Amino acid sequence: MKTSVSSSLPRRDFITALGGLGVLSVLGNATAAAPTNPAPARPGRLRQGLCKGVFKGTNLDLDGMCREAARLGAVGIDLVGPEAFASLKKYGLIPSMLPGGSGIKKDGINDPKNHAMVDAKMREAIKAAAEVKAPNVIVLAGDREGLSDEQGMENCAVFLNNIKRLAEDSGVTLCIELLNSKVNHPGYMCDHTAWGVALCKRVNSPNVKLLFDIYHMQIMDGDIIRTIQQNFAYIGHYHTAGNPGRHEFDETQEINYTPICKAIADLGYKGILSHEYTPTKDALPTLEKMMRLCDV
Repeated sequence: MKTSVSSSLPRRDFITALGGLGVLSVLGNATAAAPTNPAPARPGRLRQGLCKGVFKGTNLDLDGMCREAARLGAVGIDLVGPEAFASLKKYGLIPSMLPGGSGIKKDGINDPKNHAMVDAKMREAIKAAAEVKAPNVIVLAGDREGLSDEQGMENCAVFLNNIKRLAEDSGVTLCIELLNSKVNHPGYMCDHTAWGVALCKRVNSPNVKLLFDIYHMQIMDGDIIRTIQQNFAYIGHYHTAGNPGRHEFDETQEINYTPICKAIADLGYKGILSHEYTPTKDALPTLEKMMRLCDV
């Protein structure tokens, strides 16, 4: 049965879905066949990825999304788990960011009550990522819920210090996502670049970095290019979207992505910049235009 974007799990539901999927049991199917449609390289210096939401309105199933992603020269799709591995492999793509079991409001790593549950899911995700050579697993700090920023950071550091060795040994980067607490996620703790960088410094691992969501940090910090330049060593992955509205970043939006992407490329970034907007126009032509804007 085909699954459309409109009927599939919302983007954030993938983050907690991994634990019950029987990750390792599907890896054989994902690694058995060579890709039949290797993705062509895009002309720019940045490797671009996608999130499923950019296909909203197309009614494409997962295989169709992978086909179109490969056609456009994307290298992978974010926030999909083992259910997607075989289709990604078929088209020469990677799962560029796996869900790790933590959550935005509940199940965040800033609450010690969640540590045992999230630790088990994240270890499974790291092992699955390593098996298919996926580079990243997402981590979410969680809601403040009365915690001070210092106590929440210490709780996050305890969790990350307990799991960082597995990530290092597996060649997988744990990416703590920066989200805005002003518009979309009131109460979320990791809502400023400075807080996220301080956490990374406390953990002190080359495999614990930030998922720098440009949309969210435009809302919270602004000064995007300078912020990226000053904190580049602590950024492991990027997400894009226009502001306001988290839609395509065209001429109606306040963020100019071409110079931002040029600044990232000039810093020698070798990771992936993934698009995470919700289109308001025809999805595939819009996606092609957004990717062209990031070819620097």
